[in-house]
Amino acid sequence: MRLVEEITAKGHMNVRGTHGMTFEITKDSDLSKRGDCVIGVEANKGPVDFSSEFTEACRRDDARITVKLEAAGVVDIIHGVGSHKLTFTNPRELVGRKSTFTSDRTVLINADKAARDVDRRLIEALRSARTRLRVEIIVEV
Repeated sequence: MRLVEEITAKGHMNVRGTHGMTFEITKDSDLSKRGDCVIGVEANKGPVDFSSEFTEACRRDDARITVKLEAAGVVDIIHGVGSHKLTFTNPRELVGRKSTFTSDRTVLINADKAARDVDRRLIEALRSARTRLRVEIIVEV
């Protein structure tokens, strides 16, 4: 089974993309320079908005989760896995993690990339509020 959630977000002048363990996309419109894991703002969805079928699939320990990031003609792919510990209850922020830590914001764990590993051309493009970010989160079980 393969299920997809699509999210749109925007860039922001304070996108740095330097965090070594996580990446985040948020519904918030403002971003301080301390938010070094945030790569997109003004997202149209948070984890709580995902379909129940999608979240149930992600909660399987054998789920393979892929995040496709696309902006300004640049595409990057992040691979991770699901977990029975994922809750998908956060209304505003979605986070991918290299570790196995979970919170209400976590949408995948054991990711092969964090914000600092994302293609630098993509991060550079996302430093403009005019840049649109298209995100596909794909779960396969």
